Amino acid sequence: MNKNKTIHMVAGLPRSGSTLLMNILGQNPKFYVTPTSGILDILLQVRNSWDKNSAFRAMDAEESEDIKRNVLKAILHTYFEHVEQLICFDKNRGWPGYLEMMAELCGGKNDIKVLLTVRDLRDVVASFEMLHRKTAALGLTHQEYADPKKFRTAIGRLETFIDQDQPVGRAYNIIRDAYTRGWGDQIYIVEYDKFTSNPHDTMKSIYNFLGYTHYQHDFNNVKQLTIEDDSVHGFKELHTIRPQVEPQVPNWPEVFDEVVRREPVWEQIEMTAQFWREYQS
Repeated sequence: MNKNKTIHMVAGLPRSGSTLLMNILGQNPKFYVTPTSGILDILLQVRNSWDKNSAFRAMDAEESEDIKRNVLKAILHTYFEHVEQLICFDKNRGWPGYLEMMAELCGGKNDIKVLLTVRDLRDVVASFEMLHRKTAALGLTHQEYADPKKFRTAIGRLETFIDQDQPVGRAYNIIRDAYTRGWGDQIYIVEYDKFTSNPHDTMKSIYNFLGYTHYQHDFNNVKQLTIEDDSVHGFKELHTIRPQVEPQVPNWPEVFDEVVRREPVWEQIEMTAQFWREYQS
């Protein structure tokens, strides 16, 4: 097993450019990038079931803890054993919630580096609304299947998207809690609007944060290296990227009319639209 691989985490809000970021990073031959990864879920399943096992409960507690740590390390590093690159980027929106575990598995807090993509929440929910309309033409999203009555209106869909158990609300809460737990110095915020407007400077700053020599990326011909079956996630073209990086005009004013924007749920979204700025000096 190659234990010399460096693993960085990529997380953030949905619809905020994480897939684009991964495919740009993947242009560097020294980097390996994942689509949405399930290794975090596997690690949690092992961690959470360990102490439920009667044999492990009967062991010396300190010895059991050491073995558990070693097993989790082995699982994590073996996950990347099939690639030659020594620098790996793993994408999962849940990573900010488990940075303490990653510090245990990757050498300590100072070795943790997280790239966190964010975007104005109004555009995040607008992007989901557009995906819903595209998917609903001939299909059914997971959210609509679970609660068709609530998902019948734009207001109901907004309330669903920001619910703490749904993609936007869950990611929002995880990010804020990571800062509350003191991980701010290990997180680099990648703002979608700045990223798409000036990708060169954004990538240069990312390389500086990670401590790597800058690489000349091609922002006019971004090939999709990470492939996902979006039917699993319930939305069409959820992880499809544009081949050219260019500024995106805010689309929420066209997606949601003034009637929707007078609703309390919209006021709630608007109040926290760029919440990450609270953590930037």
